Amino acid sequence: MKSRRNFRWVAAAFASILAAIAYPASASPIRSGVASLPRGTHFQLATANIYSDTANAKEEIRLAILKAANEHKHVLLDFGGNWCSDCHLLNLYFHDPGNASLLAANYVLVDVSVGEYDRNLDLASKYGIPLKRGVPALAVLDGSGRILYAQHNGEFEAMAKLDSAAVSAFLLKWKPRQAPIHRSSK
Repeated sequence: MKSRRNFRWVAAAFASILAAIAYPASASPIRSGVASLPRGTHFQLATANIYSDTANAKEEIRLAILKAANEHKHVLLDFGGNWCSDCHLLNLYFHDPGNASLLAANYVLVDVSVGEYDRNLDLASKYGIPLKRGVPALAVLDGSGRILYAQHNGEFEAMAKLDSAAVSAFLLKWKPRQAPIHRSSK
């Protein structure tokens, strides 16, 4: 596939993005559009396998719903594929310092593999995700498994046009509301 042939280009782009994030502009290692890391620094691209092709996604979602109910969180379903550069970028934004604590405090994340658009298509349909719009695609469930949000318009399909702040805004918008504090009147 074309996306696999372009992996070297994608890896270079991620290196440039990560280098730009990791260093202030005045100390940026990016020169002439090519990232060069300081001597002795090792760079590792985002995890190559975000989405397990052997996982039982239905069971993972079931367990996530139980955990979310117990911990008063929401379930965040991330439909995507390991071949998808936008999926890797979304994963990077999920785990950047500004979003990681927000994600951990409010969500149980389930990465659902769509393979080469040949896996878990029934789950995408069940949760209202039109895969024809592309991946990554997100759905938010409450602790009872009720759909609170399903991405219908490919909002995150072009992650290269978005930034970490867009992910922060999404996580803030769909996080669970705190239960009202009931004070006893004595």
